[in-house]
Amino acid sequence: MSFAAPWLLILLPLPLLLRKWLPPSAISPPALRLPDHLWRGAISTEKSSAGGGRWLAVLAWVALLVALASPRTETVTDIIPASGRDIVLALDLSGSMMKEDFQLNGLPVTRLEAVKQTASAFVTSRRGDRIGLVIFGERAYFASPLTFDVDAVARAIDEAQIGISGRGTAISDGLGLAMRRLSDSNAPTRVIILLSDGVDTSGNVPAVEAARLAATHGIRVHTIALGPEDLENQPRSRDAVDVATLRAIAREADGDSFRVRSTGDLRQVATALDRLEPSPSARPPMRYWRSYWVWPATLALVCLTLLAVRRRAWTG
Repeated sequence: MSFAAPWLLILLPLPLLLRKWLPPSAISPPALRLPDHLWRGAISTEKSSAGGGRWLAVLAWVALLVALASPRTETVTDIIPASGRDIVLALDLSGSMMKEDFQLNGLPVTRLEAVKQTASAFVTSRRGDRIGLVIFGERAYFASPLTFDVDAVARAIDEAQIGISGRGTAISDGLGLAMRRLSDSNAPTRVIILLSDGVDTSGNVPAVEAARLAATHGIRVHTIALGPEDLENQPRSRDAVDVATLRAIAREADGDSFRVRSTGDLRQVATALDRLEPSPSARPPMRYWRSYWVWPATLALVCLTLLAVRRRAWTG
């Protein structure tokens, strides 16, 4: 318990100081003479009434000052405030994502399984952000709209299957769909995280042009090139990722580009993205003050009301 204005409590002895320093009020001579026994009874009753009224006045003064000082307690809540950031994950579900060239817990897994594990953990750590999910292969579609329900987005990632969007790699279509949804957003920060393990083979427009358009809308794009082989080092490899294009996309849209060859790289990318786009869940918990001034204020009002009633009954 603390007070918002504790300095007001120094006024507590003010009535005593005024009583000591101010001159006593003049007492008018009695208008009626009474016998001694009646006079002593009247004085006793008056003193008793004055004593009760004095304590009511003291209690009213103390309660009033306590109310003005505003007693309060600090409360901590686990509610995470909205960050004002919208993030759309654009996830490649082309046929090459079925290739088993990653390891998870010492066992070989497909690229898709490795991505699911890391992306789900990344999404669930983004409480306070609005997250959406675009899945693209030969075609692109929204698997999850922008939502604060990060657990629902994580489930959508876990349920993603190869083939539902075709087996091609329409990077520009996935990027364009994510960009169209974010262009309608009023969020101060809008981000696309584009993950692909192949070459843009089915897009209607060049992916770099789509990234340039995203930049004009204030949308930042981070890209993740997934797979042990890339066209720069193995130009004849069938499953090589087009690192150069993904790097150009990030550069045009003021983002960062990441190269991922293993599950460990994926975890490092998630950590790097948390630094680039700080997670709201990493903020200190919200604290607010619960005020209790109404209770002493009510007590002061009751005391003053009783004083007024007593005064009226005594004078009447």
